[in-house]
Amino acid sequence: MNALNRQIDNLGLWLVWLIIAVTLVFLIAPIVVSILMSFDARSYLGRFPPTEFSFHWYERFFSDTYYLNGLKTSLIIAVIAAAVSTFAGVSAAIVLDRYDFPGKQAIETVFLSPLVIPAVVVGFALLLFFALIGVFQGYPRLLAGHIIITFPYTVRTTLAGLTGIRRNLTEAAMTLGANEWQAFWDVTFPLARTGMIAGAVFAFAFSMDDVAVSLFLTSPDTYTLPVAMVSMMRTNFDLTIAAASVILMLFTIVLIVVLDWIIGLERVIGGGVYRS
Repeated sequence: MNALNRQIDNLGLWLVWLIIAVTLVFLIAPIVVSILMSFDARSYLGRFPPTEFSFHWYERFFSDTYYLNGLKTSLIIAVIAAAVSTFAGVSAAIVLDRYDFPGKQAIETVFLSPLVIPAVVVGFALLLFFALIGVFQGYPRLLAGHIIITFPYTVRTTLAGLTGIRRNLTEAAMTLGANEWQAFWDVTFPLARTGMIAGAVFAFAFSMDDVAVSLFLTSPDTYTLPVAMVSMMRTNFDLTIAAASVILMLFTIVLIVVLDWIIGLERVIGGGVYRS
């Protein structure tokens, strides 16, 4: 009986490892294919794998003003949207965590609603709203839309970072002479910074990657890089899109490297949350 149980356990363990391996292949294989095809030396979309490699498609990307304008717009919108949504999200999360008032749960639900409402619905609603108030410029529409869709991430992660921080720590700091602002920076912020920084990173990455909302809010001269990629897929599909995809991935990798260099990934990911 014990031998049979061991065999069942071993079979279950192998099944788990098989599922993990299949999942990793499913997630990583498309990325590997995109990276390899972006270095394809052929001037057309050929069979995989490429027979020769070059930087031809990257040169074409950086010489194409259409893609470069989209990249510039994406960076500007992502940086501003991440900064604004982080400031607003941290402020909202602190109020929701520290104070009790009527309608608190309803307000929190409204703040987090963009996470569950389809992005297409959000984009179309914003398009109608901006048309109603007469805002037709691309930058303000895109910025407002990206703040709305990134704000819930900063609220959620900051609330998670504040969980477990005892209120009596702040009260003790104020008893020793600190005001509320000093107590926040000296006590609350160091303990909750993990969630705050994670929220900012999520906001930047999600803004850079958004397509559904941006499609509704762009103008002829103001568009993001993902929107430019979708547009080129419909009109002039070539492997420049693969190069653009790799560049978007590189921004994420650079962001992680910078965080590791300035703060340290262990402190960003694993530190800063008070454990009771």
